[in-house]
Amino acid sequence: MPKNRNTFSSPAVWWRCLLSRAVHSGWRWAREAGAVTAERPGPLRFRRIGTGTRLAFPQGTVFGEAWIELGEHCIIAEQVTLTAGMMPGLDLGSDPILTLGNGVVLGRGSHVIADSTVTIGSDTYCGPYVYITSTNHSYDDPHTPVGKQWPRAEPVEIGPGCWLGTGAVILPGARLGRNVVVAAGAVVRGEVPDHAVVAGAPAKVVRSWDPVEGWQPPLRTPAPLPIPEGVTPEQLVALAELEEAEGARGRRKGERAEDPRYEGPSTSTVDAR
Repeated sequence: MPKNRNTFSSPAVWWRCLLSRAVHSGWRWAREAGAVTAERPGPLRFRRIGTGTRLAFPQGTVFGEAWIELGEHCIIAEQVTLTAGMMPGLDLGSDPILTLGNGVVLGRGSHVIADSTVTIGSDTYCGPYVYITSTNHSYDDPHTPVGKQWPRAEPVEIGPGCWLGTGAVILPGARLGRNVVVAAGAVVRGEVPDHAVVAGAPAKVVRSWDPVEGWQPPLRTPAPLPIPEGVTPEQLVALAELEEAEGARGRRKGERAEDPRYEGPSTSTVDAR
């Protein structure tokens, strides 16, 4: 068996490495070239697409663009579905059906299905795989398959500044106020007031903001401190390392204090005078 053999000297391994680099390089190029922006809309012809808005490549199902308005500086991740109408090729009238305000973020794999009007307020952030729909299946006729029955549609309105956690579902007729937090996996229907946190299926208000009492029930953790202006990334890294080191020292002290063999600091060198 030869010693100090360089396994990367094999021609097969070298070619695999070269092919891997080429594939990744080509995919990066495709993602950049396939992204949709106001300057490079590709095959999509939205009613409006604002400055700075970007639909990542590959896009999900998109149709009814003539009735879809996208605000400025929106981030729409990969495989996001945006549809207006029940199917392509319908005439939906003169008004927009799906409207995203400025700064909306739709996480990877999310779906926004607008058969009736759907409005998402500015600066609303959605985690991955959020499902927002204005249409629901009906099952009135017990003898007809549910998928063949005519669906029901109601408008959906999501206020500005909301956060929708991963896998949240927003059902037809839902109306979310300003700065609403929807927990991951929650199923929301009906009206949600401003500054509320909802969770569960069906979702219920679990925390709300009172102008006098603050958050009720009170928050379990203190509010994060904002980063002061002028702080550089290097200073933030140094601060994080310092806090981590101090936390490690505190944990070590706690472990020693809990050890039954630990008798505390020695007093043999203390000057009693």
